[in-house]
Amino acid sequence: MKTRQWIIVFVMAILASPLAAQTRNIFGKVTAKDDGSPLPGVNVILKRSTKATVTDAQGNYTLTIPAREGILVFSFVGMKSLEINIGSSNRIDAQMEADLTQLNEVVVVGYGAQERESVSRAESKLVGKSKGSRTADYILQAPAAYYQPQPEYNTEEYDGINENIFHGALQNPLSTFSIDVDAASYSNIRRFIQLGQRPPKDAVRIEEMVNYFDYDYKQPTGEDPFSIYTEIAAAPWNKKHKLVHIGLQGKNIPKENLPASNLVFLIDVSGSMSDENKLPLLKASFKLLVEQLREQDRVAIVVYAGAAGLVLPSTSGAEKKKIIESLENLQAGGSTAGGEGIKLAYKIAKENFRKDGNNRVILATDGDFNVGESSNAAMERLVEEKRNDGIFLTTLGFGMGNYKDSKMEILADKGNGNYMYIDSILEAQKALVNEFGGTLFTIAKDVKLQIEFNPAKIKAYRLIGYENRMLKNEDFNNDKKDAGELGSGHTVTALYEIVPVGVESEFYKIDELKYQTTKVNPSSQASNEIMTVKFRYKKPDGDVSKLIVHPLVDQQVEFEKTSDDFRWSAAVAAFGMILRESEFVRDFKVGDVEALAKSARGIDKDGYRAEFINLLKTSHALAMR
Repeated sequence: MKTRQWIIVFVMAILASPLAAQTRNIFGKVTAKDDGSPLPGVNVILKRSTKATVTDAQGNYTLTIPAREGILVFSFVGMKSLEINIGSSNRIDAQMEADLTQLNEVVVVGYGAQERESVSRAESKLVGKSKGSRTADYILQAPAAYYQPQPEYNTEEYDGINENIFHGALQNPLSTFSIDVDAASYSNIRRFIQLGQRPPKDAVRIEEMVNYFDYDYKQPTGEDPFSIYTEIAAAPWNKKHKLVHIGLQGKNIPKENLPASNLVFLIDVSGSMSDENKLPLLKASFKLLVEQLREQDRVAIVVYAGAAGLVLPSTSGAEKKKIIESLENLQAGGSTAGGEGIKLAYKIAKENFRKDGNNRVILATDGDFNVGESSNAAMERLVEEKRNDGIFLTTLGFGMGNYKDSKMEILADKGNGNYMYIDSILEAQKALVNEFGGTLFTIAKDVKLQIEFNPAKIKAYRLIGYENRMLKNEDFNNDKKDAGELGSGHTVTALYEIVPVGVESEFYKIDELKYQTTKVNPSSQASNEIMTVKFRYKKPDGDVSKLIVHPLVDQQVEFEKTSDDFRWSAAVAAFGMILRESEFVRDFKVGDVEALAKSARGIDKDGYRAEFINLLKTSHALAMR
């Protein structure tokens, strides 16, 4: 009894001693001073120390610091740095002002840019691990810690994109394309803008920008794995035209009901991955994913540099420590035999195949393959051959300067998977934790859309984005033709700009034919339908597609009375067109996009829409309209 009392007294003495009060947690929220919107990705630094963190998607932060007083420094590209003395309160909120002069110190080099050395030098020294909370190891891999100057020679690669034009509904009544749930383009162009650079035009894929965001579509209630949503109103950038919004909502399967996973992490450990925004960020990202795994899930790790090798055999998700230790031991060095790595990863996935499960290779790389099979065409053939084994492919892109976006996109498209660009730990959190099911679990494959326009109502149309997802009209009914995949809980949005019959448009003028005429079916004149939307999809393990037909009627809704989702998608698409210097929005400015986005922000529980609005504010400092 005396021993027990002595222990209690000893513990109380320790708690009352200065040792127990050596640290305290400072927390708060960082917002924009002009409109009070939260600021994600802001650096919060204890001055004259390596204690640092970044704000989350809602602008919140927590930082463990020594108990003595000090100064917190808040910094972010495009905002004025702010210093606040730490007093007795543990809550410190901050309001930051835009600094349009900060981004003037940018030197344009080709389509990229190189920062002057004065920008973000202090922030680049903050990479490391904290002795604080478990998440601190990830938090210190902060977005701003990767905002390093571009290399002198930029070798990033993007496939060329020719913007879709208007087509006559009478001469070309059908428009056919594959869905796209990739979101890589948005996070990639965000990286450019936050560095004070205008993105290369071909890096801007508008459909990926629009589909980066969630939309409030109703969950499916029938036997089909997705629901269909349509809306139409005037186009905000051209009041004479109309904008059609088509949305798909994938069925959200609770995590506990998802099938068991057979995953292979395929990790590039070549010399080009040594930068802090590559392998160190990659490791932190995969740790987040490992924490989501269940006992029935299994993971193997394959790495490649000059050659490929297996560093972790297929292991239960319950052995998280073992998996994370294997990740921690990875080091970068050597050349890049990407083709050999892909072959070995698929081999391991096939050996551990789960018949009724989720079989997937997750490739993490900068895409800079330089040994063996490495061309885009060779990679395409390799992955097309392997996908017939029922194994899906997800690609995660990292880094800058030598980044090969074109290769990453091809691999995901041909491997029946999705593609994300990870520029920060917050993006990894979104892709691998918040959207865990959508990223890793396919509920429908080879999803195609075909729209038939009523020429009695529509003069001309154009699909906004999806340029590299276009299909031939006859491909719609061809079940051998590959198309996009839809994941659990994912949304897919497509936009058409249309010219109504009777409207003169400078963007569509065509002479009448001299030698032939095309007549409109009399029944179409009496119909109130302006178009019919058709969908085809297959089950993840199926070979035969199912058809869904959805007619659309123009209900003459005023633009201001449309849903937040309609106006938000229009704002994002408009910004993408501005970045691409599209002729179709030449009178629409970034300020117009910002006003439209603010009116459509909605609930925004994860803060991604607020981040986009802040990105628009930053973009004002660039050479944009």
